[in-house]
Order: sequence, then structure tokens, then C-alpha cells
Amino acid sequence: MTDKETTDQPSEESKGFTAEQANYLQGFALGSDVARTVRGLPVISDSARNNAAGGATVQVGPAGAQLIGPDALVNSAVQKTEAEGGKLCNEEKAKRDQHPLDIWGDIAKRSREGSFPKGTDVFLTKAQGLFYVAPAQDSYMCRMRIPGGHLTSVQVHGLADMADELAGRYVDVTTRNNLQFREIKPENAHNVLIGLRNLGIVNQGSGADNVRNVTSSPLSGIDSDELVETLPLAQDLHWYLINHRELFGLPRKFNISFDGRGTISPLSDTNDVGFFAVEVTDEIATSDVPAGIYFQLRLGGITGHKDFARPTSVLVAAEDCCDISGAILKVFIENGNRTDRKKARLKYLLDDWGFDKFITEVESVFGKPLLRMEDDKLSFRDPENRFAHVGFHKQKQEGKNYVGLVLPVGRITSEQTRGIAKIADQFGSGIIRLTVWQNLLIPNIDDEDVDAVKAAIEAIGLHWQATSVRAGLVACTGSRGCKYAGADTKGQALILADYLEKEIELDQPLNIHFTGCHHSCAQHYIGDIGLMGTAVTQGDDMVDGYHVLIGGGYGSRGRMARQLFDAVAFDDIPPMIKRILSSYVEKRSDAQESFVDFASRHSDEELITFATAS
Repeated sequence: MTDKETTDQPSEESKGFTAEQANYLQGFALGSDVARTVRGLPVISDSARNNAAGGATVQVGPAGAQLIGPDALVNSAVQKTEAEGGKLCNEEKAKRDQHPLDIWGDIAKRSREGSFPKGTDVFLTKAQGLFYVAPAQDSYMCRMRIPGGHLTSVQVHGLADMADELAGRYVDVTTRNNLQFREIKPENAHNVLIGLRNLGIVNQGSGADNVRNVTSSPLSGIDSDELVETLPLAQDLHWYLINHRELFGLPRKFNISFDGRGTISPLSDTNDVGFFAVEVTDEIATSDVPAGIYFQLRLGGITGHKDFARPTSVLVAAEDCCDISGAILKVFIENGNRTDRKKARLKYLLDDWGFDKFITEVESVFGKPLLRMEDDKLSFRDPENRFAHVGFHKQKQEGKNYVGLVLPVGRITSEQTRGIAKIADQFGSGIIRLTVWQNLLIPNIDDEDVDAVKAAIEAIGLHWQATSVRAGLVACTGSRGCKYAGADTKGQALILADYLEKEIELDQPLNIHFTGCHHSCAQHYIGDIGLMGTAVTQGDDMVDGYHVLIGGGYGSRGRMARQLFDAVAFDDIPPMIKRILSSYVEKRSDAQESFVDFASRHSDEELITFATAS
């Protein structure tokens, strides 16, 4: 028997343990040691462990394994998976062989060579925010990481210059109050990353299996309806994550959001972790939970898999949000699925364990008791105005206004980007806020400057007014820039909006979400009308088409849209949507009934009849 066999195989003298059992003990012990170290507990000695195993010799990790430092938790989780007989998926193998944050030098080398990554390096490069999007485009997309969607005019000026010099001369506003560059040539990739950092935008971890940019209420600090400012918390958590390497390398991507219960929803219930502001009044306060403002912790949102974040009966003080997030992530790192990408999101660990077990583990890592209050004792205000993200609105500051600009499905040219920064400088306070509705806000405009700002917005080819259709129109990148997309979502969203505005007049807000594929980047399941792209056969040709979903909502109207039609060619979509909306206008219970409520009180068969009636 070779030395390797002696090391890797359990001894025949293991007193009744099979090879499978001994290997399991090896992985369990390995994970236990690292978990105890992370939690500040003493590590069990080899002799004590072997005695507990009835004398069986248990090897803690392969020879030479470095289970110390910030990567110890991830390494132990990977090795535990393998020790228990799990087969790592390709992405996990790639992360095991090279930590994604260590690919910076490879990116620099490829930029000098003018080449793109190959194989699993395509995945690893996403950890630095660079996505090679071939075959849709032979170029990179760069996702930023803007905490709470807050930017200064100096940053926006700089981004416009970068778009001209290094990317496609435009900027995309996304559905996570974030920004993207596209059409980046390989030789420009490294300079894009450096340029962002020079502007104070660190996009490390904005892709791959990491926590994406932390979102918050876009009107934080200027909304008279909000319970608490959430932007400072989003920024604090952003830098906490950036500076805790041990929180990178999750089993899958992760989203965190803060909702201050203000006028514009940040869609926090669609995130893996949602912090929802709530007031504990004197009437319900206890000795453990004094009166004040807290955040209710909700977990497991992933609307592409038809789940909203659910309450946990845990309340979090503002000063604990970072550490609670860290504890949640550590439990996910230790126990998330690393063999099946489809089951690697937090939702599936919660489904497997149940919320009680998960929260108990989080409490153990957090190191002190969590605050708890029954969910039904809490009352959540819902001041949301679905038009509040477009047009001019009063701030809580006397004499000040903000304006929400209407962007054509989130895309603006570099010249328009530069113009927005100039408006914020001249008429505001040099601040720009991004929303999850693919648009942006300019705050702190004086009453007397409103008309001048209207003219300045129109002068750069943008708008500040929107119809019920266009205000809630959301579209992902689509087939022009994403290899997964089955249709040209952005182009066809604008075609549909033009058609509906000519054909029907709506007096209630409407959300139409175009997403290119099942990844649901535009969250088609929560739209009043959701359209998911797919190729459709027409004779001998393949044309763009969509699966059609009806009746989604979020927040207090939260429900998943129902798929009514499969694979409808896009040419047939506009008249179909018109018929559905015409039936809504004619048959709603009163002028105030929302579309989602209308859809909820009609069966699938009735809605199909509305959509197909001549």
C-alpha cells in the first residue's frame, strides 16, 4: 500500500466504521473545526476526536490544505462536500482551484494580449464584474456595484467619459439601482476596472457567487413618508462586504436590500435578505424589544423561482445589520449546495432546513440572542406611490423637489449621462439616485428652478413625464447583448409601449416586465404583465416570441404572475395585450381597482378569453 493510500483510506482497525462513514467523519470534523474557529470556540483535538470516533483515525483535510485565514470557511465547506461524497459542480471546482478575487492579474495579462477568457476563467472573471457575453456580443459587459444607487455628479461625469473611451458610448441602468457598461473590447477591460476604482466605485464581487450591490430606498433622507434613512446602512454594508474576504465565494449569488417603508419601493421582498423598517410602538414593546424603529428580517426571496422573502419574526437594530448579514452569509457558506447550481440559492437551504433551524444557526454565529416579535403584532405602512419614481415631487425639505427621469428601458447615451450630471450640478446638489425601475432621480431642486430643469431634461433628449405604460416598463438586456435571451427585449418593449400609448388610455399605473429568459433579470413574475422571451417557430423560420404571464405584484400586492400563454410570436403580443387591458378598463370593479386585483378575481380561463376575444 502506498503512502497516499495509507493517508486517504480508512484503517481496517477503525472499529466498525465503514469507509463511507469514516470519510463522512473526516468532512464533518473538518467543517466543525473551522466553524468553531470562526465562532471563537476552541478546536477539538485530534486525540479527543479519535476517541469520540471509537479509535478511528480521521484525517482533517488533505495533506497541505491551508485551512487558516479568511478563506478557511469556504475551503472547509468545499472539502466537507467532497468528503461526504458530493460531486462539486464546475464552478465550485474552478473556485477551489483559484479564488475568484485572485484573478486580477489574469485580467491584466489578457488585456495586454487583447484576448478574452476561456473555459472556467469566463466564470471566475465575473467576480471582478467583467462578463464575456459572446456570442451575443464579442465583448465584455461590466457590472458596477453602487451601494444604495447613490452617485455624485463627479462620478457620473467620469462614467460618461469612460463609456466614450472604453465602452459602447452608453450606460445601462439596471433593475438593482445599478449601472452597466457594454461593448468593452478585451484590451480595455483592465482599464475599466481601474477607472471605476479611480471614481470610487469598487465593483469587486459584482458577479459570480457573491453578494451583489446592496440596494436601498432611493429617496432615503428626502422622503417625508419613510420610517428611517436606509442609504447609510446600504453603504455601510457595502464596505463591510468588500472588506471581509471570507464572505466571498458563496455557493451562489446573493442579494440584500433595505426598505425604509418610503414612497418608492426598492423591491426588498425579491431579495435573499430583506430588511424592512418597522416601528415597535409602546403598546407592543417588551423588555427585550423596547419601543423604537427596527428592521424586520425577511429571507429567501428569489422571484425567478417564485418565492418572495418571508418574515422570520426576527427584528434587527440598525447597528446590527452588518453583523447579522455576515452571520447569515457564513451559515450559507457552510451549508449551501455546492453540487447543483439550480439548488444553490438560499431559498433551497431554507426549504431543506426550515426557517427555525436556519435562524438558530445564524444566532449561534451572531453570538448573542436575536430580537424576536411575532409577525402579526407588527404593522407595516405602505405609502408607496407607483408614479413616484417619475416626474417632479416635493421632498421633505422645504422648497426642494426631486425629479424622476424617464429613460428608454434604462439605456442612456454617454452624452445624455454627461448632461444629467450637469443638471444635477447646476440645479441640484450634485447628487443622482438610481432606482430599481431602470431610471434615476435628481434631488434638491429649488421650486423656482423646476421649469428650467424640465427644459434641460428635454434638451438632452430625455423626458420627465410618463404614461401609465411607460412609467412601469422594465426590460433586461435581451438578445442584443445576452447569450441567454430568446428575444430583443429592449427594442420590443419600446415597440409595445408606442403601440399601447396610441391604442388605449390607462389611468392606473401598470408594470410590464420584459425578460429574455428564465433567469428573470427583469423579474417577469412580479409584473402586472410579464413577458419571458423564447424562440417561436413560424413555418420554416424562428422568430422572437414570449411566454405571457398575467397578474404579478410585489409588496402589499405581492403575488406571482400566472403563465397563460406559451410561445407567442412578438408580432401577436401588442394586440393581445391591448385586448387584455381593454377588458380591464371595461370590467374593473371601479376606477381605482388595480390591474393585479382585477387579474386576481378572474380565473385563468376568463383572462384567456379577454386576451383572445375579437
